[in-house]
Amino acid sequence: MTIDQGTTSSRVIIFDERGNIICRVLKPFKQIYPFDGAIEHDPMVIYEDVVELMLEALKQVNIDYNDLIGVGITNQRETTVLWDKKTGLPIYNAIVWQSNQSKNICEELINKGYKDFINEKTGLLINPYFSASKIKWILDNVKGAKELMNEGRLMFGTIDSWLIYKLTGKHVTDYTNASRTMLFNIHTLKWDEELLDLFGINNSILPKVVDSNYNVGEIKDSRISDIVKLNICAILGDQQASLVGHACFNPGKLKITYGTGSFMLLNTGDIPFKSKNGLLTTIAYSINGTVSYALEGSVFVAGSAFQFIRDNLEIVKSLDDDEFNQEDSNGVIFVPALTGLGAPYWNSNTKGAIYGLTRATTKKDIAIATIDGVALMNNDVLQTMKDDTGIEFATISVDGGASLNPYLMQRESDYTGNKITTISTSEATSLGVYYLVMLNNGLIKSIEEINNLYKPIRCYSPSMNKNKIEKIKENWKKAVNATIEFSK
Repeated sequence: MTIDQGTTSSRVIIFDERGNIICRVLKPFKQIYPFDGAIEHDPMVIYEDVVELMLEALKQVNIDYNDLIGVGITNQRETTVLWDKKTGLPIYNAIVWQSNQSKNICEELINKGYKDFINEKTGLLINPYFSASKIKWILDNVKGAKELMNEGRLMFGTIDSWLIYKLTGKHVTDYTNASRTMLFNIHTLKWDEELLDLFGINNSILPKVVDSNYNVGEIKDSRISDIVKLNICAILGDQQASLVGHACFNPGKLKITYGTGSFMLLNTGDIPFKSKNGLLTTIAYSINGTVSYALEGSVFVAGSAFQFIRDNLEIVKSLDDDEFNQEDSNGVIFVPALTGLGAPYWNSNTKGAIYGLTRATTKKDIAIATIDGVALMNNDVLQTMKDDTGIEFATISVDGGASLNPYLMQRESDYTGNKITTISTSEATSLGVYYLVMLNNGLIKSIEEINNLYKPIRCYSPSMNKNKIEKIKENWKKAVNATIEFSK
């Protein structure tokens, strides 16, 4: 059984021993917008939804419960929960990775010259994206938070930690999630005391950091334990889980996941490769005590750009809408910086913009401009990755909901100049933790065996005229620069 706790929904999947999905249940949950730039979740809603989905999956699946060998958790990363150890209840909403409410804290750190200091230790850039500034924001703004911390009653966790604590009573996280907090030293593989001092955080609130295939222990929530005895034995941040799901175990292997945002990870092996161009160095996974690293570029808005034109603008009804069936956008450019710009720009103040509107502009033009905007954002990240590493990638593996849109995948191939391969499931994040649960229980013997299980099912190759591509890219750069300038 895998728990995939995402930004807009939670899902539980049960796989058979061959990696086929035999049950999948999903539940969206409410996004909370308390003020401009802030995005929050209710941690108790997330937890109750997950338990409800686990019970629903058990009810639906036609197997002997004793045949279930374990549970893996994959989660939205960086999203920050603080809770009271005594009550087990959150002291504030979870602050979501997309949220910009701690940007003033980050700007102050940048102005004080801490950019290189933090980057050297964590591989990250100072940005509201990461957990450290979110923790400080809660400590500074929630009444009684600092007192609870000083009394030793406060606990911090990303969503994996929160769910594990509520399910098992254990306070742990894995290396992939720890590496996204901006408090974890990716070289010493420990929580960093200098960073904790900088943010005014006591190390007493932090979880124990464990391998991604660590056996946490048995689920004790009686609603589940009264039905079946299950151990949580795999933990991976969602993007790293998808890297494992694509069997990107060799240095130089690359994947893109299209979720709420779009995330590109390149396996760099045992080397924490330092970017010169605004990409992040992160931990890819830690299996049986061996840590591997990755270079990552994050585009904050990908799938959520399609949600925006569906729900807010009502231009399309779904990702396979006929509005996407058009050759080009007729000069319309959409820069989907709806929650700021991620890599390689890292500008949290930037707002989205649409250019090139005329009296003749149609819904289809804006739909195609959305396709182009997401694909071109990804191309910016990929080109930066190529510049940083000197690697020319032959093939890019992709997954996530938006990877089901053939128009987007074709544009991605055209603009990157690479072959794009999709796999038989859009659930690569869950597949990644499934592999680790199987590995932990001896049903998969080695990483090499996972490599043999990976089977792409569809390939897209570049087909657009190169002169047309260059003109589109030239106009795109103008639009991005204008958007950044306008948002100052």
